[in-house]
Amino acid sequence: MRTPALFSNKGKEMNLFKGKTAIVTGGASGIGLALCEQLSEQGAKVTIADINKEGAESAEKKILASGGTAQAAYLDVTSSEAVQDLIDQTIAEHGQLDYMFNNAGIAIQGEARDMTPEHWDRILKINLLSVIYGTTAAYQKMVEQGAGHIVNTASILGLIGLGLSVGYATTKHAIVGLSTSLRAEGAGLGVKVSVVCPGFVQTGLYNAATIVEADNKEFYDQVPFKRMDVNKAAKLIIKGVRRNKAIMVFPLHAKLMWWGLRFNQNALDKANYFAMRDFRKIRKEQ
Repeated sequence: MRTPALFSNKGKEMNLFKGKTAIVTGGASGIGLALCEQLSEQGAKVTIADINKEGAESAEKKILASGGTAQAAYLDVTSSEAVQDLIDQTIAEHGQLDYMFNNAGIAIQGEARDMTPEHWDRILKINLLSVIYGTTAAYQKMVEQGAGHIVNTASILGLIGLGLSVGYATTKHAIVGLSTSLRAEGAGLGVKVSVVCPGFVQTGLYNAATIVEADNKEFYDQVPFKRMDVNKAAKLIIKGVRRNKAIMVFPLHAKLMWWGLRFNQNALDKANYFAMRDFRKIRKEQ
């Protein structure tokens, strides 16, 4: 009958993460924290990796109190050695690494003409090199295992181009390229690779963002999009992982921009024009 069949499929999906081992970078807050909580609810053994040690430990306590399995780990994702050590330790303790969520990242926004070499160094190290480190280290181990799934967090700005996000979009485009290309190589070796391209999600990313030559609040007050609830975003990611989706795009405003640009390469020209016009009203004079 139809109903039992649907129930049976759902049950299989719910058990996908049971007893599995997952590392989530940037796991102390935002999408990373929501992923840790939801993965643990589904039976995964989660390592909450973050440079914010206190935040990671707080998340660990919360998950343990709710009956889940988790451990906090201090991690500077810009250190390839530290990333490798964490993966090696996880495999030594649990026998294997099933899921690697490379989620840590920052935002630096404003006009490219105002960005310094220091801005570029920082965003490239945290947003891109850290993902490369986590991806390559996990991939090598998963190839040896013959199984595993790497999930990299990019952005809708990894699929489209918007002004005022040149540095951020550069890193996110690279993550999309890294993930989709490696997916092709891993497919025959038992390793899955997915990339997450969200639009605006309600996280602390924006409060912590560096806005070059403009006020943070004034900048984000100009953004017309409603931010998706972070727990809903995490649910969509987990759903996408279950289905082994190559690219996950959400919410609707992100999908519309992506679809529009695929049909018309000039679809965002007008939106960019107005965004630049409004930003230059709040940009500090040089």
